Amino acid sequence: MAGGGIGTSPGGRGIAGPSKNCAIAGSRGVNSHKPMAKTKRPLPPKLVPADLMIGVFARNRGKFKPLDGLSAGKPCATRTSTMPDALKLLTTRRSFKAVELAGPAPSAAEIDTLLTVASRVPDHGKLTPWRFIVFEGEARRSAGAAIVAAFRAKYPDAKPEHVEAERERLARAPLVVAVVSRAGPHVKIPEWEQVLSAGAAAMSLVLAAHALGYGASWITEWYAYDRGVLDALGLAPHERIAGFIHIGTPPGPPEDRPRPPLNEIATRFVP
Repeated sequence: MAGGGIGTSPGGRGIAGPSKNCAIAGSRGVNSHKPMAKTKRPLPPKLVPADLMIGVFARNRGKFKPLDGLSAGKPCATRTSTMPDALKLLTTRRSFKAVELAGPAPSAAEIDTLLTVASRVPDHGKLTPWRFIVFEGEARRSAGAAIVAAFRAKYPDAKPEHVEAERERLARAPLVVAVVSRAGPHVKIPEWEQVLSAGAAAMSLVLAAHALGYGASWITEWYAYDRGVLDALGLAPHERIAGFIHIGTPPGPPEDRPRPPLNEIATRFVP
């Protein structure tokens, strides 16, 4: 209320005038039925200024860079010192070919950031109908051995160069994250909604990679649908691959492609 009016909080204490900082709201204009000394309410938290919140994202060559006067806490990995405009970020995302993505790969802290962002998606019923498998280093080629085994079973007369190409399927980019759909029958939540949630996790992972300055490619390919490969990668019988997200350093700014005109893909409902 403007003009220094008296308001009443749920706790029954009047507070004179609006306060922009809850840290000082309890230190002025208090009119309580009980003396302050006898109350056991905890002190209200201090608000963190916006400039400090932005500052914790500052980084220097991949290392967490704490603000002056603050202790180094858990890193919040970013790729640039200034976060890009959100709309520009969304409208400039572009897929790269997996073979175009080179090192350096995202750091351990950046991978945690990628997966954290990917897990913040709509999830009806809080079922968490998805999970992630991270392939990096030599583990990418170990997984490739499972792909080769399935490929040889299908094509016993395959040429050696074709076999080796299959072995490198998950080694084209320095990091690959498999998004696994765990959708299944539920008394309330349609299975289709669970599958869509896994797709949302994959898309958020792609966008997070773009926000950190990396390139990404969301692909599946034949082995994502081969039960022998899925078993070898540790998937349960009801689990499926929503996508393999290949992530790495792009060769340069991506070239955009024509996008469908809005008048061809969007209509307004007229009753």
